[in-house]
Amino acid sequence: MPHPTTAFIGLGTMGYPMAGHLAKAGHKVTVFNRTDARAEAWCGNHGGERAGTPAEAASGADAVFICVGNDEDVRAVALGDEGALAGMAAGAVLVDHSTVSAHLARELADAALARNVGFLDAPVSGGQAGAENGALTIMVGGEEAVFERAAPVMDAYANAVTLMGPVGSGQLTKMVNQITVAGLIEALAEGLAFAVNAGLDAKKVADVISKGAAASWQMENRAGTMLDGEFDFGFAVDWMLKDLDICLEEARRNGSELPVTELVNRFYKEIQKAGGGRRDTSSLIGRLPCSDSAKRT
Repeated sequence: MPHPTTAFIGLGTMGYPMAGHLAKAGHKVTVFNRTDARAEAWCGNHGGERAGTPAEAASGADAVFICVGNDEDVRAVALGDEGALAGMAAGAVLVDHSTVSAHLARELADAALARNVGFLDAPVSGGQAGAENGALTIMVGGEEAVFERAAPVMDAYANAVTLMGPVGSGQLTKMVNQITVAGLIEALAEGLAFAVNAGLDAKKVADVISKGAAASWQMENRAGTMLDGEFDFGFAVDWMLKDLDICLEEARRNGSELPVTELVNRFYKEIQKAGGGRRDTSSLIGRLPCSDSAKRT
């Protein structure tokens, strides 16, 4: 699919730079955002066009990308008379980058099939920095033939695009990602708080153990900011709670036990209730007894 005509729906923290990378790669991009001023700003920066509805944005597009909040947000922009599918021609591809339920992915796939439109569920990992740097990891569910058409386009903002299986597999893989990340952040918070309370130089501790078996992206990128009490960036607690609720619902459906995830989910709800919903997920350290500045929330 060389330089196809594209549409991007949802210009939030992730979608805005992702759509920008499409434009920089030479794709013709039409955008839609529920807040029109955001779409105007994007067009001012990237020279694309904006549409009044998702259907208008998708009209004539070879590939349409969605990146919004939750299941209902996706339904609102994908389905109905003004939804993206209403404007898409047979043979086009709809790609949903939102993190939503696997059930919704299958629902959208059925709706797309009825219009002879290809569909991929393709949630992303890498956060705001990954979107801005064009270095996202994308986990995809769908048919291989559809994937092969859309993957080269997604390469504009990703460093890894992998087909995981049939529709729903991308969302299920993202759930595994969030389950793992939640446990890693809580473990890092507990370890750093322990180091501080033991009288150690916690930043030096993090530097040392990051070179061994405890190494992780969270340790490399968040240990220092956690210890400095800096939480005004990155992936928000509100977003993580939405994702973990999806994980726990799916676990109830497939019979999995997620005791650590359930506990961390409860901790995040405490932070949210205290007004920290927009803080970075690394703010978990703020609920632990800690004699350093990391106790600040």
